[in-house]
Amino acid sequence: MSSYNLTSSHPSAFLLMGIPGLEHLHGWISIPFCSAYTLAVLGNCTLLLIIFFDSALHEPMYIFLAMLAGIDLVLSTSTLPKMLAIFWFKDKEINFYACLTQMFFLHSFSIMESAMLLAMAFDRYVAICKPLHYKTVLTGSLIIRIGMAAVIRAVTLMTPLPFLLRRFHYCRDRVIAHCYCEHMAVVRLACGNTRFNNVYGIAVAVVIVVLDLLFVILLYIFILRAVLQLASQEARYKAFGTCVSHIGAILSFYTPVVISSVMHRVARRSEPYVHILFATFYLFFPPMVNPIIYGVKTKQIRERVIGLFLRKE
Repeated sequence: MSSYNLTSSHPSAFLLMGIPGLEHLHGWISIPFCSAYTLAVLGNCTLLLIIFFDSALHEPMYIFLAMLAGIDLVLSTSTLPKMLAIFWFKDKEINFYACLTQMFFLHSFSIMESAMLLAMAFDRYVAICKPLHYKTVLTGSLIIRIGMAAVIRAVTLMTPLPFLLRRFHYCRDRVIAHCYCEHMAVVRLACGNTRFNNVYGIAVAVVIVVLDLLFVILLYIFILRAVLQLASQEARYKAFGTCVSHIGAILSFYTPVVISSVMHRVARRSEPYVHILFATFYLFFPPMVNPIIYGVKTKQIRERVIGLFLRKE
């Protein structure tokens, strides 16, 4: 295959190198990656099926959970199968437009996941701080609007990126030193003035993470204050217990993001594979652990899962 099309200035394909510096360990690294992807698919599909077929779970908390599970499925499927192809079959080539599509889905659904965690925090805030108004506030129409807002925000912010990257000339090497087509990794291969792409990409990431996380923290301050005002210790424990699963999901999503960001600034001289491993960990860890967290900590989900296995026996 020719590296460049005659009719365009971009390469017909890029080469994804996987994890540079650890090529000799790709086979071993693929084992936890494959296990994580398998758990993510099985866990999130199970959550979706249980919530869809059980009418008792057609409540705001579980509808938001189903949305989160769907987002996690797309997020993990957009990257991990190609990564495993690199590790197992040395299939490093990815079509230029397939690369832009992967980048779009990766970043869009990451933004959607952040929005959904914020929506779930709002759900817990209303349930604990305004329990008498729970059903009147979180109506079906509001849930639909929240879901549409999460999608529209992500698509609006990410749609410009593929078009901006398409207009660049790519006169440098077509090798991407990464496991997947991450925006900044592609920008580094472009020639010309990429300042706007750099600023735009960083600004979107910072604004989304900072604003969403700030609102989540603010909602939990209100929740904590309401819980501490409850009369009995048992009531406080029960109320805050409904938030444990969501707090776990928040930590599984935002902790790798914060660590990766800090690593980029504090450990700039560390090996490139350190940053790539952290960035990849951020992608497959939340989709893998979210179903486990909710399956273990949420009584209704746990009972349905146990019921499925008992009926099979």
